[in-house]
Amino acid sequence: MELKNKKVLVTGSDGFIGSHLVEGLLEQGCKIRAFIYYNSFNSWGWLDTFSKEKLAQIEVFAGDIRDPNGVKKAMEGIEIVFHLAALIGIPFSYHSPDSYVDTNIKGTLNVLQAARTEKCKKVLVTSTSEVYGTALYTPIDEKHPFQGQSPYSATKIGADRIAESFYRSFNLPVVIVRPFNTYGPRQSARAVIPTIITQLLSGKKEISLGALEVTRDFNYVKDVVSGFIHIARSDKVIGEEINIAMSKEITVRQIAEKLIQLINGRARIQTENLRKRPDKSEVQRLLGSNDKIKKLTQWVPQYDLEKGLKETIEWFKKNLNKYKADIYNI
Repeated sequence: MELKNKKVLVTGSDGFIGSHLVEGLLEQGCKIRAFIYYNSFNSWGWLDTFSKEKLAQIEVFAGDIRDPNGVKKAMEGIEIVFHLAALIGIPFSYHSPDSYVDTNIKGTLNVLQAARTEKCKKVLVTSTSEVYGTALYTPIDEKHPFQGQSPYSATKIGADRIAESFYRSFNLPVVIVRPFNTYGPRQSARAVIPTIITQLLSGKKEISLGALEVTRDFNYVKDVVSGFIHIARSDKVIGEEINIAMSKEITVRQIAEKLIQLINGRARIQTENLRKRPDKSEVQRLLGSNDKIKKLTQWVPQYDLEKGLKETIEWFKKNLNKYKADIYNI
């Protein structure tokens, strides 16, 4: 599918991956409507950091993904929708699960209903590697069982299955896009890499972390955006669930040690129980298979971990004032 001049909606445009995706789609020549979360501060999230020239190419729509009327309005005339709007913090989902059901499941349902009405040509629903839970085998392919190890992951499983049902029941052209652990500029400090970087850059000598021996498959945000774009272009992906993964794993301890070497070699790691998930909720191992995305698209990652981390560190150096490094962000 040619993306140039396509009318595209990106939900969650104000967020981390969403804002990067908007930039990537601008480069593809798309006509973008950016769905951002309405707030009384008139904040557009990370879109506020865009140049005037870039913003002039975007139609910003403020709304609430939980509101079917606003979502329907935002979808008018849209040909392709990239649905990224979600509540994502795992610790926050422990004490506010209702919010996750409303946003992640009902919000996705609103998008699917509107896409069906508008006869969208392609609907990309964003999933997460957390739906797999602790790996039962590796690398984790798209046939791996789902395990709801947190309210967050459970609601994302629910959203995925609602999306699948619209493909099977109504022939809606849905693709479920499943990024593994994404990192890079603009990421919230609730994620492990920004947590480590901001603590190091703020001068802390002891870096507070939770579980250290769990493994993750880290993907630089520009590679993830590239994955979305390649999936959107492909004519072979309708009805599929597709991982975006480097297919490489590293422990949290190892990533912390690597960042310490790059920023402040004198810092040390300490474990803080507050930052640990409940034992049965912790995902011990994530290592994704990228065979399917490579088979169905021409996606090839451009960033190894070293290159991605260096770009990320440089961005955080210039934007540290936007973060509260001394507070545990759930």
